Amino acid sequence: MPQKYDVDDEPIAQQTVPCQGLREELKTCIMNSPCVKGGRLPKDCLTHPDHTVPDECLQLKWSFFECKRSLLDARQRFRGRKGY
Repeated sequence: MPQKYDVDDEPIAQQTVPCQGLREELKTCIMNSPCVKGGRLPKDCLTHPDHTVPDECLQLKWSFFECKRSLLDARQRFRGRKGY
């Protein structure tokens, strides 16, 4: 079966998911945080952060939010997506 290509002449199977790099870094950060290692769920640590959640994780959470929001913003189509 021939491989399908998109408008940028890239194979469709090799395209990356938007904001995937930030998602993976946030996941790694929160899973290694003292909050999760203390027995709380990762979702609970992100929605109700306390002193056990590192600032780096909270900054990654904000960056991930901005990246996802830029997907919906029509002005960002000209500037490109935020994140990687």
